[in-house]
Amino acid sequence: MKDSARYAKTFEWSEQDQCYVGSAPGLIYGGCHGADEQQVFAELCQIVEETVDLYHQEQGAMPPFTAGHDLANRIQQVA
Repeated sequence: MKDSARYAKTFEWSEQDQCYVGSAPGLIYGGCHGADEQQVFAELCQIVEETVDLYHQEQGAMPPFTAGHDLANRIQQVA
């Protein structure tokens, strides 16, 4: 499994921005946005992959992995 797959990726429709917004909590600040949900998710996956590659190139410590931690259910419990 690639390290990029070990980070949760989220995207949702933003009424305020009138577009889809994607992010990878715990790995990147900000994210990406656009009108097409498939395009936004593909761009988000690319951003995560590039971010992980940068960590590897700089030999920096990776942020803790977020995938597999039941993130969706924990978010729902807070809401």
